Amino acid sequence: MAMESRFSDIVSDPSNLIFHVVFFPDRVYHAQYLNATRSARYRYNVHEVRSKADITVLKGCVYLDGVRLCNVLRIEYRASRLVETARQRNRFLGSSVVAGLEVEGPEGTATASARLNYCPWIDAYQVEFWETLQPPPGRRHDWQVLDLMGFGGSIAHEPAFDGALRDIRELRRLRVWFREGRFSEPTNYVVSDAAATWDNFYERNTQVPNTSEPSSASNTVKEANYRVDFQRGWFFQNAREVEPVRYRNAMMNDAAAAAAGAGNVIEMRWVLQQEFGGSLVFFHEVTIPPRTVEGTHQHIGSEELYYVTEGEGVAYMGANDSPDMAQFDLVDRDIFGIGPRACRKVPVRPGSVIFTKSGGIHGIENPHDVPLRFVAFLHHTS
Repeated sequence: MAMESRFSDIVSDPSNLIFHVVFFPDRVYHAQYLNATRSARYRYNVHEVRSKADITVLKGCVYLDGVRLCNVLRIEYRASRLVETARQRNRFLGSSVVAGLEVEGPEGTATASARLNYCPWIDAYQVEFWETLQPPPGRRHDWQVLDLMGFGGSIAHEPAFDGALRDIRELRRLRVWFREGRFSEPTNYVVSDAAATWDNFYERNTQVPNTSEPSSASNTVKEANYRVDFQRGWFFQNAREVEPVRYRNAMMNDAAAAAAGAGNVIEMRWVLQQEFGGSLVFFHEVTIPPRTVEGTHQHIGSEELYYVTEGEGVAYMGANDSPDMAQFDLVDRDIFGIGPRACRKVPVRPGSVIFTKSGGIHGIENPHDVPLRFVAFLHHTS
């Protein structure tokens, strides 16, 4: 795999040594395990890499004998979610899984399915889509690579993706979802419910302000896929111009909701959601209007960070979640979906941070006459 040679000049720069963020060779450890590099005749030039939960996507081009051959889109999938889904049905995943793919390029959107084969070198399922499997005139593919090529192989050509691969740098985004293969191994029996065992972004959805009606179902859009975005940046000159989604008695059990009343409406501006890579789920700004409450709730399998930017109020955290809260009052709070639990009642103001790990409890209340605002990041734990 080729990398930009000028990066070598900044590897030892003090700024990079301190932070290791200006230049981090995220694929250099992996170069020899791209599919065609089992033969020394092939070389990859990877343009960009994106990750999303268990997924890694590379786009670039491949060379044969020093001659540029074609563009490449590579997908890797580590399948931790799908492993659990299969195990719930007393099965293990086999040597391959099926992916549904929607590729968006300059010529529009194309959809296809593909088989991803398990590769022990990377401990993941993977496939490479090549723009063509035809060698340049006067050359032949290496015999060490030929057995990978073709339908269902680890190097495949999908005609539906030709438009997107033709100008690989303009390939904008990819939507992908996964399921088990159709046959069990080694018995080769048909897996009758394989189509039901999907990994589609943990059944996540996105929040969209389609209506101002609080807690309207029309504001919840089912995605049913992972979106891998090749856009390189997002800029919001004023995120307050993002229309909020409104929620009545958010994360409250019935008794707590009845006590809060119909006027207990909070607002969330969903600034970034599927745009994130890695395990991040969203970044949003929350407005707690005067005399309103966000219900106290527990996180399982996720972590969330609140940073208060405006107003003052009180937050509720699990009684033993942080050792720095012993001086604050101990109170019982109704925890969404769980019931009463002991919590610490802590004051918050601009600059206050609440970081809640998996298993932790938090909620926030505004007893004052001016809005309380905070920004929040949430991500899945590994």
